[in-house]
Amino acid sequence: MTDTSTEELAKAYEAKAVDSKWYNFWESSGFFKADSSSKKPSYTIVMPPPNVTGALHMGHALVNTIQDILIRWKRMSGYEVLWMPGTDHAGISTQTVVERHLMQKEGKKRKDYSRDDFLVHVWRWKEEKQDNILNQLKRIGCSCDWSRLRFTMDEGNNRSVRCMFKKLYDDQLIYRGDYLVNWDPVTQTALADDEVEYEDRQSFLWHLKYPLKDGSGFIHIATTRPETMLGDTAIAVSPKDKRYTNLIGKTVLLPLTNREIPIISDHHVDPEFGTGMVKVTPAHDPNDYQIGLTHGLPFINIMTPDAKINENGGGFAGLSMEEARIAVIEAMQALGLVEKIEPHTNRVGISYRSKATIEPYMSKQWFVRMDGFATKLRAAIKEGKTQLIPKNWENTYFHWIDNLRDWCISRQLWWGHRIPIWYRKDDPSQMICYDGQGIPSEVAQEPEAWIQDDDVLDTWFSSGLWPFSTLGWPEETPEFLKFYPNSVLVTGHDILFFWVARMIMMGEYAANQVPFPQVFLHGLIYGKSYWRNNEGGGISYLSEQERREYELGKAVPKDVFSKWEKMSKSKGNIIDPLEIIDEYGTDAMRMALCASATQAREIDLDRRRFEEFKNFANKIWNGSRFVFMNLDGEFPLTAEEFNEGLDENLLGLEDKWILSKLNQTIQSVNQKLTDYVFDQAAAESYEFFWKEFCAYYLELAKPVLFGKAGTPQERKNKQKLLVILLCQSMRLIHPMAPFITEELFQLLKKRLNSAIQEKTYIDPYTQETLNALNAAACMTAPYPQVVRQKDIDHAVEESFALINAVIYTVRNIRGEMKIQPGVATDIHIIGSASDQHFNLISSQRHLISALVKTASIQMHEMEPVIGFSSTGILNGLKIAIPLPNEMLKQELARLLKEKERLNVSIEKIKGQLSNEEFVNNAPAQLVEKQKSNLLQAEKELNEVVLKIDQIEAK
Repeated sequence: MTDTSTEELAKAYEAKAVDSKWYNFWESSGFFKADSSSKKPSYTIVMPPPNVTGALHMGHALVNTIQDILIRWKRMSGYEVLWMPGTDHAGISTQTVVERHLMQKEGKKRKDYSRDDFLVHVWRWKEEKQDNILNQLKRIGCSCDWSRLRFTMDEGNNRSVRCMFKKLYDDQLIYRGDYLVNWDPVTQTALADDEVEYEDRQSFLWHLKYPLKDGSGFIHIATTRPETMLGDTAIAVSPKDKRYTNLIGKTVLLPLTNREIPIISDHHVDPEFGTGMVKVTPAHDPNDYQIGLTHGLPFINIMTPDAKINENGGGFAGLSMEEARIAVIEAMQALGLVEKIEPHTNRVGISYRSKATIEPYMSKQWFVRMDGFATKLRAAIKEGKTQLIPKNWENTYFHWIDNLRDWCISRQLWWGHRIPIWYRKDDPSQMICYDGQGIPSEVAQEPEAWIQDDDVLDTWFSSGLWPFSTLGWPEETPEFLKFYPNSVLVTGHDILFFWVARMIMMGEYAANQVPFPQVFLHGLIYGKSYWRNNEGGGISYLSEQERREYELGKAVPKDVFSKWEKMSKSKGNIIDPLEIIDEYGTDAMRMALCASATQAREIDLDRRRFEEFKNFANKIWNGSRFVFMNLDGEFPLTAEEFNEGLDENLLGLEDKWILSKLNQTIQSVNQKLTDYVFDQAAAESYEFFWKEFCAYYLELAKPVLFGKAGTPQERKNKQKLLVILLCQSMRLIHPMAPFITEELFQLLKKRLNSAIQEKTYIDPYTQETLNALNAAACMTAPYPQVVRQKDIDHAVEESFALINAVIYTVRNIRGEMKIQPGVATDIHIIGSASDQHFNLISSQRHLISALVKTASIQMHEMEPVIGFSSTGILNGLKIAIPLPNEMLKQELARLLKEKERLNVSIEKIKGQLSNEEFVNNAPAQLVEKQKSNLLQAEKELNEVVLKIDQIEAK
């Protein structure tokens, strides 16, 4: 560590130099490492592992800043802290991005490679992107235990995943079967229900006719998917629908195929939809699938994995589903079997990864039975085993539980945890599951006779084990015993079902304990996008350059409006965390994110917040610089003098007030962090340092520090108190702004290094400060706690509030009189000696003088003759400020002009009111108003004349 001294405290704060210096120091000193043998209480967070698909975005910066705040706070509060870092293989996402990369770079598709060769490219991608991600996390300031870095497909996690699969398989909670799944035709894999997003699209409802086989007529059905009629195997009606009772049991000839299909009744049918008769396509609709199972209908798949019509579609084979829709309708129209077409809004499933339209598709997949788990997932929240914060997410969670289906866990991908099942080549019905150790012995003895399942597990299967697989499960390692269950999970509310629920489910099942007692679900970051109304009609986004110029006020395009939207490149509202760090500094970004982390669903993140907290970092620096300058200079404070402690008998009102506010802020910030109210923790830290410490206390201390007031002993006491306040403030703010606070803490530690020694008695504030400065770093020093509860003194705060109110009133009067800040004035306060407020103000006149430019402050029990002045009333006391002599001439000139203006106005109104025509013809309301205006003007004129007389008489 390089030598640091107070002489290095530059006039301006340079964030870049400070950030890089201290992170390297922390990491190389081993401050981030957790000790599983420690006797301290444990505090554990597992990082939501970022996908190895590319760079981090502002959402990552938010979630990791919040976690680091909690980790630093708890580390400083005496806990054995483990923040487990890691990255996620992100099956579909990573495979898709690598496929795209290889197509651009080598012009090859995935299937142009062998599986093993393709995976070599993916692993290479993973290593490169993971390095980038880890470097970005370090720049954000994340104090993870990097020696424990994990990856969801590392050797330890591979074993955990295979063991969990085997446990579920042995308990008959995993099964394989043909099932209708959500199929992504772009990535050509099945998706779980919660991996499907939905959007409303404008489409049509087609009314079609099918002929009855007996030639007695037609039945009429309505459908939103006419192309799937090629796979129809029944027509269904509601058993309650009397219109069609006589048709149940008959058959129809399916147009375009001439296949006979029955008319059945089923309770799934809504008699109010369309005609009340629906076509049943069990292989291509979830409801129809259930009807097909109930009635033993054939399941005819008409679609290929890439969403084209297969051979079961006859002459339509080879067409895409969209093309087939058009062709089928045209063919039906040619046969006169299209009755009508109506506009209709369709709710369409979209892949959350590829954004392809989801197709219901019959496929052989692996599933986890969810019936038993659903009950436990509900109980975990209902019984308070896990608390969702904010609580309003509980209803959303329960709604998901109520609609839970079996979880499809297989994916038709190459990148991921390969399903640990082997099939005998000559008899695929023979299956062997992973045996808990490695490749099953039967497979090892006869490898050529067996083949492993081609599919991989859903990414969320391995992610669901993250809280305990990272700690060594299935073994009961020292880490598992010390750090499981975790203390809290911090994540975005958008993966409540994807991830949080799966972790609760897997944790209880594997370890008989929920993985964390609390889950903080933060809002999603929205950025401001800017639109313009185009001259030719329509609207469009501003380009990134136009947006930046607009925000900086350099250019203002016409017809621009803005709105908050989810961040995306196309909208131009992406905020890159590294760009923000480079421009504003890491601490400014972290404080801005903390201050924005409300418990709302959306976080509207404005660039101006970063500017605001860059200014705050500068205020921290400048306030601290003032303290250091006043520990040296003409009246230096030695380490030995500080070691003697505070003389509490010398503490003035302002000293007791700042200690009360300090303890109050410490108490509140600790509670806000406990309650995950990060925005208020940031706001209160900001308020204390900027307003109470810098704007008030430092200004009040200046006369004593500069030797213009007080005794030498009082000056020493003030210097000691400044050290205490600065040391407390740096540690209080450290979890949110670790870099600048570490720099200043180290400077303070060096300045007072010889003061750290044992004493028999010392005041608690000095003792606490000496204990803190004995730590190797701010991040390992104790987090501030209330030093002495009795020092939160509301009577002191009320007294100080009265002095502050006097200052506020004086400033208002001076403002009304247009007195410049640098002009000294006399202040006269008139009241009674029996009034406690009067006496308090009298005893604290030096505080008023410290914050307002005064010539004198005089207390009177009788109204003095002070000439021309302005007054204010406060708590029954009269505060009067005479106009300074140098301003009297200027004020006289202003009053003479005002007198002239009022005379002209009065003559004009009198002229109107003496005009009989005006009085008789004008509305009565207007006449009354003018009379009122005349009285008001005459009253104002009298006051002006009185003031003129006072000035001229002086």
